[in-house]
Amino acid sequence: MGRAFEYRKARKLKRWGSMSRTFTKIGKEITMAVKAGGPDPTANSRLRALMANAKAANMPKDTVERAIKKASEKDAGDYKEVIYEGFAPHGIAVLVETATDNTTRTVANLRNYFNKKGGNLGNSGTVAFLFSHKCYFHVTPKDGISLDDLELELIDCGAEEIDQDEEELLIAGAFESNGDIQKYLEDNGFEIKSSELVYEPSEYKELSAEERAEVEALIEVLEEDDDVQNVFTNMQAGDDEEE
Repeated sequence: MGRAFEYRKARKLKRWGSMSRTFTKIGKEITMAVKAGGPDPTANSRLRALMANAKAANMPKDTVERAIKKASEKDAGDYKEVIYEGFAPHGIAVLVETATDNTTRTVANLRNYFNKKGGNLGNSGTVAFLFSHKCYFHVTPKDGISLDDLELELIDCGAEEIDQDEEELLIAGAFESNGDIQKYLEDNGFEIKSSELVYEPSEYKELSAEERAEVEALIEVLEEDDDVQNVFTNMQAGDDEEE
C-alpha cells in the first residue's frame, strides 16, 4: 500500500471516534455547501460528497435533510472557513481547520489552548508551506475493472495515487483536482463511500512516546472546541496508531 493509503487508514477511525461531534462537523459543512452552491445535491457536487460522508458516518437521513433545509433558511448560521497555524511542543507544525461564526472568539480560544499546552499560535503562512492540500476518495471497487486502466484514466483527471485493499479503493490527488476526480467517478458509476479534503505534511517528524503525548494533549483540546473541524500535524504516528 502507498503512503496515502497508510496515512488515511491511520487517522480515519481516530478522527471519527465521536459520533456526535462528527455529526456536528458534517452539519456545519453542509451549511456552508448549501450557502455556496444551493440545496439541490444534483447541482451541488460538494453537497453530494458531504451526503456520502454523512452516510458513511451513520448520520441519519432525516438529520441530513433537516441540516439542508435549515441551511436554506434566511436565518441560518453563517459559518466561515478559517485556517489557523502554529506550533505544538517539540516543533510540530499544526494546521487547525475551523468553521466559525465569530473569528474573535475562535482565535482567542485557540491561542489559549496553544499557550496552555506548550505551543504557539502563529500568523498566516507560519507552517502552511509544510503541507499540501489534498483530496481523498474512498470508493467501492467494481468487478471487472483493471486497476492499471483505471489509474491511467484517473491520472488524466489529476489523481496522484491509487491504492486498493479488500474493502475499498483510495484515490488521492491535489485539492485542485477534487472536482474532476469526483465527476469522473460519478459519471462512470463508482460508489463514493466518503471523501475528504486534508492537509498532508510533506515530511513527518518522529518523536518519542512521551513527546507525542504532549502533542496529542494539544490536539485533543483543539478537537474538543466547537469551532474546530480538523487538526493536521506533521507528527509521525506512533506504532500503536498504525494498522
